[in-house]
Amino acid sequence: MDRLSSSTILPESVVGPAYDRKALKPGIVHIGLGAFHRAHQAVFTQKALEQSFGPWGIVAVNLRSPEPVQALADQDGLYSVIVRNAEGDRAEVIGATVDWLCAADRGEDVLNYLASSGIRVVTLTVSEKAYGLDPVTGGLDLKHPSVVADMANPHAPVGAIGFLVEGLSRRREGGLLPFTVLCCDNLPSNGHVVRRLVLDMAERRDPELARWIGKEGKFPCSMVDRIVPAATDETRARAARMLGVEDRLAIETEPFLQWVIEDDFVSGRPQWEAAGAVFAQSVEPYENMKLRLLNGSHTLIAHLGILNNLEFVRDVMAVPEFVEKVKRHMEAAASTLAPVPGIDLPFYRNELLERFSNPTIAHRNEQIAMDTSQKLPQRILAATVEALAAGKDATEFAYVVAVWIASIHKRGDLNDPRKSEILAAAKHVDNTDPSAPFFAIEGLFLAELVKNRSWRDLVNRELAKFAL
Repeated sequence: MDRLSSSTILPESVVGPAYDRKALKPGIVHIGLGAFHRAHQAVFTQKALEQSFGPWGIVAVNLRSPEPVQALADQDGLYSVIVRNAEGDRAEVIGATVDWLCAADRGEDVLNYLASSGIRVVTLTVSEKAYGLDPVTGGLDLKHPSVVADMANPHAPVGAIGFLVEGLSRRREGGLLPFTVLCCDNLPSNGHVVRRLVLDMAERRDPELARWIGKEGKFPCSMVDRIVPAATDETRARAARMLGVEDRLAIETEPFLQWVIEDDFVSGRPQWEAAGAVFAQSVEPYENMKLRLLNGSHTLIAHLGILNNLEFVRDVMAVPEFVEKVKRHMEAAASTLAPVPGIDLPFYRNELLERFSNPTIAHRNEQIAMDTSQKLPQRILAATVEALAAGKDATEFAYVVAVWIASIHKRGDLNDPRKSEILAAAKHVDNTDPSAPFFAIEGLFLAELVKNRSWRDLVNRELAKFAL
């Protein structure tokens, strides 16, 4: 079977780029060529280009793995997004990417792009653990491997923050304005977080560089939302049937698509609002809503699934008892939220339940459960602190922590950057205080919760519901 390429004639049922790809110039560098970016930022950018064409082609950068970069090169920068729900499937081919690089092989080429006048926005989806964030201080983790490497060899970076700082340094030397840094990962106040990390590293390199970035740079916050399962052989087979050609980068996703962005850019941006993005003065209310209702519920669902040998989110949502637990969790999380402009929270919660139950989306619980130690603070623990401070019941949040601990005991393994510490804690559980070894892991839980004996007792009470 032929491979998807710029010469492919697509079936009438498949939507392709409705603009002249040959005229598209690079304006965005995206770091993190994963499935989420391909189903989200790239889709928004394509739709924006169709409504208001401009020099906003994407240069896609993967920090380490060359495979998706090579696949994109083999397909002339094209790939398909299959949107699925119970009513049927539809496919669209995305062509907003104009170049593709693996930083491990072509780091200098990446830096040349970052230092070029045409690049005005850098977007990131590299996952929470890749930023080198110290959860205790909120600044750089000076022991993080990429931070150590980039401080030792700043002109040949390997990590996301190192590339940003070196790229900004070269722009300053070249007399250019900074590019806007737009973080699209699930970090609270993600723009503020990345700004601090960039300034921390820049300050250690050159205080004048840090002052320039602090004065001239922009780091808007954003909130992204779309459920994008990892692609499988079945995904690629479905794409081949729909396109009539092979697509090694095909992905499946749901119809829902949301992006809320602070409108604070250095020197222009694509007209993403023409594609449905919302620009707001503050992203925080939307961000908290999504992190606590969607992502927090996802964490609960994933570990319930692991505990009960259920592979997918939809499988968990087929069990009425678990649906009720998810509803109760959402109710507790919603009680910690401020009003969200333009959002009806009860409607949003019901919409989430429908999305989680989508029978066509095979979202593996193991995928969601990855790196839970990095996700608990923003998804569960921040809401817990606020609930306790307001005198509210925090049982549902304690239940999520208990389910997570119980799932670790069940499988005896996990995919997490703090794996060794967590598994060591699991081996030393005291039946009188079973959560104690986990609370003893530095930085795993917020300090307010580590010191709160009543909260820890609540976690133990919920943990007693499971056989460890």
